[in-house]
Amino acid sequence: MVRHEAKNFSELWKSIPWKKLRKNLFRLQRRLFKAIQAEDKRRARNLQKLILKSLAARLLAVRQVSQLNAGKKTAGVDGQKSLNFKQRFALTEKLLEAHDWKHSKLREIPIPKKDGTTRILKVPTMGDRAWQCLVKFALEPAHEALFHARSYGFRPGRSAHDAQKILFLNLCSNKNGKSKRILELDIEKCFDRINHTTIMERVIAPLAIKLGLWRCLKSGVNPEFPEQGTPQGGVVSPLLANIALDGIENIHQSIRYADDMVLILKPKDNAEKILKDIEKFLAKRGLKVKESKTKLVKSTDGFDFLGWHFKVQQNGKFRCVPSEDNYKTFRKKVKDIVNCSNYGAKDKAMKLAPLVRGWRSYHRYCKMDGSRFSLWRTAHRAFKVFNKEKNLSRYTATELIKKAFPSVPYSENRHINVKGNKSPYDGDLVYWSDRNSKLYDNQTSKCLKKQHHSCGHCGLKLTSSERVHLHHIDGNHSNWKPKNLIAVHQSCHDYIHMGRAVKA
Repeated sequence: MVRHEAKNFSELWKSIPWKKLRKNLFRLQRRLFKAIQAEDKRRARNLQKLILKSLAARLLAVRQVSQLNAGKKTAGVDGQKSLNFKQRFALTEKLLEAHDWKHSKLREIPIPKKDGTTRILKVPTMGDRAWQCLVKFALEPAHEALFHARSYGFRPGRSAHDAQKILFLNLCSNKNGKSKRILELDIEKCFDRINHTTIMERVIAPLAIKLGLWRCLKSGVNPEFPEQGTPQGGVVSPLLANIALDGIENIHQSIRYADDMVLILKPKDNAEKILKDIEKFLAKRGLKVKESKTKLVKSTDGFDFLGWHFKVQQNGKFRCVPSEDNYKTFRKKVKDIVNCSNYGAKDKAMKLAPLVRGWRSYHRYCKMDGSRFSLWRTAHRAFKVFNKEKNLSRYTATELIKKAFPSVPYSENRHINVKGNKSPYDGDLVYWSDRNSKLYDNQTSKCLKKQHHSCGHCGLKLTSSERVHLHHIDGNHSNWKPKNLIAVHQSCHDYIHMGRAVKA
């Protein structure tokens, strides 16, 4: 009986018209975005209330936290790591009380940082995460209409590569980058020190959402600082941090990625005055500059930002390569897998492939030639370990190395930046789907062009709001023929395989 019930709930979940729900939610978010642009805050708040009550938004919020998010298997204080299909429907109904949501305590997970200190990750329960995701659906379009163009962290349609390209455009030889200076800025314990009142004053939302956010903030406070901090690990926390810090970019020409920031100074610019203005801005928000990580350097001396090392050479040529810390961390991860005696060579190759592909993809707009960043030595070391296995020859070991270290094409400084203040909520699906297809390469890029940037399963445009997966039609992951591949949403890919499991 229980099995029959579980099967019914799984079929019911799969039969939900997700395509229609996503269209309904996006229509409301687009109207909200335009209302804020028109400075009609009353209409905007009414639309936010509609989103909060919407069945489409509630179902999509539950799906996001229970099925799509990277931390979907992380438990909160209640110990619940995942939701079955029946529990997902129950949580959807519970979210009808979103206007009077009671936030639970947060589970604290200490994470060591590279400077020897620890960062406390505060994880909400599955229910609280779903509520935060629902609130994010209502808050994000409103603030996307107002955010500064040079803010790139934790925003839809924007990435670290946009910040990388902006630095190139400002420091290349055409812009006389050789004569400029860089003010590296780090905000001390940004997520732990943001003033709650400051956040509430800047949040555009009806009273019910603000009250829920206030409870959310208070559930993860440090007793030492009861009026400060947003819980790291929450779905809505990065958005709240962006809301609090928005406007700092107006002080001087800068590039901000969440709480990391660099300012580009011309020879005549007064660095001390700019730094004082920033300190005043941060003081109003309960924050301060971290002196140990804040420094003024010449562009020719080089600086690190977002895992890259930027430098203007003496001949005026701009260069960007993976930073020393980023490269060391990556090599350590590879070394741990290669030297692990618990796995065979085939398992090691499977574990290495996504790690190497991800690292190379992140640095694909850097200068990656030369034996160091080409990973030749790392791959050769892995080959020696693989070749020691008795059941492998040098030829089969070589084939495994090719799988473990997949190549990713790179083109230095060729990333195409997002246009000005454009946002996925502006409704320009042609621009965003076409832009999204350029973020992928090889077979995925070919499939996207063939499918006119639409999902091969649901037919919706493939925008940057969700990752694109390649699906093998016949289920054979060794068959890479073009006719056997379609590009689909991550969620659509899950439902395709879920359907096969239910039929089985």
